[in-house]
Amino acid sequence: MKDLKTENPASASLPKPETSRCCSSGEALLRPSLVPMELESSELAADQKARDNWGNSLEFLMSCIALSVGLGNVWRFPFTALENGGGAFLIPYLIVLFVVGKPIYYMEMLLGQFSSRGIVQVFDFAPLMRGVGYAQLLALGVLATYYASVMALTLRYFFDSFASELPWSNCRPEWGNGCVSASGDQVLQGQLSGNFSSSTQLYLQRVVLNETDSLEHGIGYPSGSLTLMLGISWLTVTLIIIRGVKSSGKAAYVLALFPYVVMFILLVRALTLPGAYDGVMYFLTPQWGKLLEPEVWYNAVTQVFFSLAVCFGVIIMYSSYNRFGHNVYRDANIVTTLDTFTSLLSGVIIFGILGNLAHESGTKDIASVVKAGPGLAFISYPDAIAKFKFLPQVFSLLFFAMLFMLGVGSNVGMVSCIMTVLKDQLVNLKLWIIVVCLSLIGFLVGLIYITPGGQYIITLMDFHGVTFVSLVSAIFELFAVGWIYGTKRLCRDAEYMLNIKTSYYYRICWSIVTPLVMVIILIYSLLTMRPLSYNGQEFPLSYRVFGWCVSGFIIGQLFYWAFYANCKQPKGSLKCRISNSIKPHSDWGPLDPKKLMDYQMFLRHKDEKDSRDINRRCVCHTAGDRIFG
Repeated sequence: MKDLKTENPASASLPKPETSRCCSSGEALLRPSLVPMELESSELAADQKARDNWGNSLEFLMSCIALSVGLGNVWRFPFTALENGGGAFLIPYLIVLFVVGKPIYYMEMLLGQFSSRGIVQVFDFAPLMRGVGYAQLLALGVLATYYASVMALTLRYFFDSFASELPWSNCRPEWGNGCVSASGDQVLQGQLSGNFSSSTQLYLQRVVLNETDSLEHGIGYPSGSLTLMLGISWLTVTLIIIRGVKSSGKAAYVLALFPYVVMFILLVRALTLPGAYDGVMYFLTPQWGKLLEPEVWYNAVTQVFFSLAVCFGVIIMYSSYNRFGHNVYRDANIVTTLDTFTSLLSGVIIFGILGNLAHESGTKDIASVVKAGPGLAFISYPDAIAKFKFLPQVFSLLFFAMLFMLGVGSNVGMVSCIMTVLKDQLVNLKLWIIVVCLSLIGFLVGLIYITPGGQYIITLMDFHGVTFVSLVSAIFELFAVGWIYGTKRLCRDAEYMLNIKTSYYYRICWSIVTPLVMVIILIYSLLTMRPLSYNGQEFPLSYRVFGWCVSGFIIGQLFYWAFYANCKQPKGSLKCRISNSIKPHSDWGPLDPKKLMDYQMFLRHKDEKDSRDINRRCVCHTAGDRIFG
């Protein structure tokens, strides 16, 4: 590796940085951007290469909507709300949205647009924390592969909906006794006992998934029909991102708007069904006692966190393709508000349909017709649609087309984020080669999830490869931005780029409230952790060990890259090397050399103003200055 001055021709026009040295905390605070750091030669080449941009600002907004408004809004939010207080759940949900969701969303938009860097290179602001980017990248890879398998299921049901009679609407002779026809038009197969299943549930388990009862004999072989659907899913994603943001930006209009067209059609249909009013009121009726339960607040945080797709790096990647100065403050507010509206809209639709399902079943207990999780999309919904007397195939086609579009919108963002990191590193490799290779790898890995034991593996990887590690990496990301890089510095970046002052609301959330909430959530999840299970069965020891190895490998990126950054520093004491490795690279800032020079002069002016008051500061004053200065 070579010194930055010999590698980057733009550096000749920049103010000459100070010699890297171990300095006092006060000096580090004053001139964090002017300390030279070594960069990988591939990273330098990537920075020098012109970066693609969105065709217009609306493409960026639509892409963010398509990413954040996904499957979690349709099937996860309504039942999370139901199980945690109904209408009362909206109180912790909205509170968490304002102290976790909105601040992180705006923060990541700022970082991406300001630096024009992807999920890994954005941590040039604190190289010691680069492992956060790699951890999020690996978690995103796990999520993208099993997300595509859910898209394959929606495609299977979409094509099944073309049949003259919905194939899950009636029982089959081979299913034996205990089957209840979803359409209600079929004579019961024998006498029902306490354990009975609807035809929609048996169709999913025995026909579509061919699900195994346990993992004792392995996971089995992939389903032929689902393999074809998985291939179509990955082909769709590939065609959308084959030219980067130039193609995905155009597709974002359809991916973002089409689901809303279907939602409003389903809303009208749902609210005109008999019993719909009871279902909606069941959804919205508050259970105030639930607000005192920690589990409710935990679920509110996880719902907001994963619904908005924060701390996965995709928002940083999308905003990195913006023109410098684009109003991300406005876009962050639009997307977070729309995400909440969509969750509420889907809740009304779902419980309107389930209210009708309860009405048709002759019961007032709507909870008895509810099956949460994946069962909502592939059991409860199809069950309700099978009872429609007028063109159930049309509503089934619309519903599963909407689900597929939601899945594509989210998966395009995930794969694009991984693609951006590889493209930034492999600048001479053609983009289409990277996209095709990623899709092939994703397809091959996804075959595991469409085996008879695939749902077990999804459950295992969702927790160990996504949920748990994402909470850990989110805490490190918030600490890196709020306290290593500094809230004050981030607010100055926002002031330089957007010409707006950051409010105390964002400053307090970035520095104190949001990291504290995430730490509490992580501690709570560790204290209440139970052995992982699926369908009431605990995973065998070998699978649990494998799951924790996956978690350990991903979280281990945090420590490996911190050690790597420390070792790359000039010889000196450990304190000195750590001090230098938490300072931004000398070219941290806008990608354009002229803007970078202007930005560094802007910081120098601010620092000189601060230096006049530094002798009068106590420790508390200095800490407060990092937040409110």
